[in-house]
Amino acid sequence: MEERQAMLPPFGEGVPAWDATQSRVLDAADELIRRRGVGGVTIAELSRRSGLSRPTVYRSWSDADDVVRSALLRRVIRLLDTFERPASTRTELVDDVLRFSAGFRADVVYGRLLDEEPEAFTRYTLQRVGSSQRMILAWLAAAIAAAQDDGSVRRGEPREIAVMLLLIAQSAVLSHGTVTELIDEDAWERELRAALDGHLRP
Repeated sequence: MEERQAMLPPFGEGVPAWDATQSRVLDAADELIRRRGVGGVTIAELSRRSGLSRPTVYRSWSDADDVVRSALLRRVIRLLDTFERPASTRTELVDDVLRFSAGFRADVVYGRLLDEEPEAFTRYTLQRVGSSQRMILAWLAAAIAAAQDDGSVRRGEPREIAVMLLLIAQSAVLSHGTVTELIDEDAWERELRAALDGHLRP
């Protein structure tokens, strides 16, 4: 965690750490989202599944929605932690975004939201810039800055370029299920790669 935090520029707010008790609640939230969707996440169910009292849950979170956001943030952090180092060229950056997108879609919680609750996915990821998006933006901005030094990414404010890069990838991931009859998986990835590369190319 400490290494990941050191990699993040000011765009990020640092990487949170959850203790063993909080992790039990987040594990319960993951399971509830996977089985019932975000509507099935209640403080009562979190308490029951985690084996903790409701006051214990409330000591860390204000309500069930707050727990869901923390659970989703934890999954994003875990995805980012699969990358050993930030990209330093445009090609590496595009590869990493595609790899992150694939991991995101394959994630049992995020995948469930994308497939069965796209409105919930939109609410938690698109309607406002939350901690998960800021974590991704920080990761992207760091890689963009490194690739600018390499000369393979156009000049500009890395954080601003990162915002549009995230929007391109998010839109493609959210719309993936609706275009499967129009474009196969290989073509989808090829066209997303072209869009990302075009956005970054000098």
